Amino acid sequence: MSWHVEVDPDSCAASGVCAGIAPHLFRLEGDTAEVVAADVEPDEAALDAADLCQTMAITVVEVENGGQIGPRP
Repeated sequence: MSWHVEVDPDSCAASGVCAGIAPHLFRLEGDTAEVVAADVEPDEAALDAADLCQTMAITVVEVENGGQIGPRP
């Protein structure tokens, strides 16, 4: 199983919360956050970052079935 992580650059406020929570998954690049590697092994930090993103700019999708799993409801 693997997950696909995305940051919507139009929604991102570049607060750095994601990079602080999961620097192995996110980095700040100019006025937006970027994903270090889009396809990752399941990692709770990816879900935490999606949950805590102020602008809901981060999505996490399960690759095998295409279902969105982050941010969590």
